[in-house]
Amino acid sequence: MSELQQLTERQERILAMVVRTFIETGKPVGSRALVEHFGLDFSSATVRNDFATLGELGYVAQLHTSAGRIPTERGYRYFVQKLLGDFHLPLHERQMIRHQFHQARLELEQWMRLSAAILARTSGSASFVTAPQVRANRFKHLQLIATQGRLVLMVLVLHGGEVKQQMLTLAETLSQARLSAAADHLNPLFLDLDSEEVAARAAAAHLDRLESDITTLVLASLRLADNRPISDIYRDGLVNILDDEGTRHAIRLLEERTLLASVLAEQEAQGGEGVQVVIGGDGRWEELRDCTMILSRYGVTDSFSGTLAVVGPTRMPYDRNVATVRFVADLMSGFVYEYFAQDTADNRSNTLYQLEELNRDRDE
Repeated sequence: MSELQQLTERQERILAMVVRTFIETGKPVGSRALVEHFGLDFSSATVRNDFATLGELGYVAQLHTSAGRIPTERGYRYFVQKLLGDFHLPLHERQMIRHQFHQARLELEQWMRLSAAILARTSGSASFVTAPQVRANRFKHLQLIATQGRLVLMVLVLHGGEVKQQMLTLAETLSQARLSAAADHLNPLFLDLDSEEVAARAAAAHLDRLESDITTLVLASLRLADNRPISDIYRDGLVNILDDEGTRHAIRLLEERTLLASVLAEQEAQGGEGVQVVIGGDGRWEELRDCTMILSRYGVTDSFSGTLAVVGPTRMPYDRNVATVRFVADLMSGFVYEYFAQDTADNRSNTLYQLEELNRDRDE
C-alpha cells in the first residue's frame, strides 16, 4: 500500500466535500454542484482542475467522462487519516447508551451482547465483540506439592488469577522440603515474566535437573495460555449488510472464528492504539476488499482485553462510526476494569483457599 501524498489545503477541502457529499447522497459529485452547495469562493473550473489532480493521485474516480467524482478507497483513507477531525456522538445518544449499560446486570457477557447491539444499531452496520482475554500471560507463583510416591501436583498461578494444575510423575520420590526449595528458587526468578522472558531467564540461570524440568512445564503452560483461540464472539447487525453486494462476502469474516482471529492478530501486530480504521482490507484481506472495519481494543490494555468493531461498506459515516466505536470501547474498558479487579481478587482468594486445602490434605 503506497504512502498517501500530501494535498494542498484547497485540495483537502474539495476531497473532504466529495467524501461527505457522496456518503450522504450515494451519487457522484459534480464541480458545479459542489460550488453551489457549499458556496465556495472559487469557480467550478478551479474545482475541475483539482478534481483532475485528485484523480491522478488516486483519491477520486470518475465512472465516465461526463460524470462527477466519487472517492476511492485511497481517498477515504486520506480523509480518515488527515481530515476526519475529532467528532463526538450527540450528548443525548451518549446518555442513552450509558443508561442502557447501567441498567444491565454486572455480568461481562451481558455487557458484550449489549455493546454489539449498540454498535450495530448506531452504525447501521454489522458489529462484533470478542470476549476479553489475558494478552501476555505472566508468571506469578508456583507451588509443588508431594502427593503419593513419585506423583507431584504442580500449581501455577498466572497474573489475573488463572490457576493451572498438573500432575507430574518424577523419576524418583522427592521430599516436600526438596520440592518447596525448587519452587522457592523459581518463584523470585520468574516473577512477573512472560513466556519469552522466562525462557531467557532460565537459559542464563543455573538450574538443577528438577528445576529445569519444572521450567519446561511452566513454559508450556504459559505458551498454551498465550495461544488460546478466541473463545467467544458476539455478533449483531449482519442483516444490515446482507443486501449490500460489496459487504456480503464480509459475513465470512464475521462467521469464521479462525479467519477473524488471524485478521485481528495481524492488525494488532501492525501496532497503534485507540480506534483503527481498515479500508478495503488495506490490501491484506480479500474478505474486506469493498468494506471498512472500524475497531478498537477495550479493557485493561496490557492485561485483560478484547476487541470490538463495526463492519460495513466503504461508503459509511466515518465520523459517527469512529466516535461510536471509541465511546463504546471507553465504556467497556471502564466496566472490564471493575470486573477484572473484582475477579482477580476473587480468584486470588479462591487460589489461596485451594492451596490451603491441598496442604491440609497432604499433612493429613
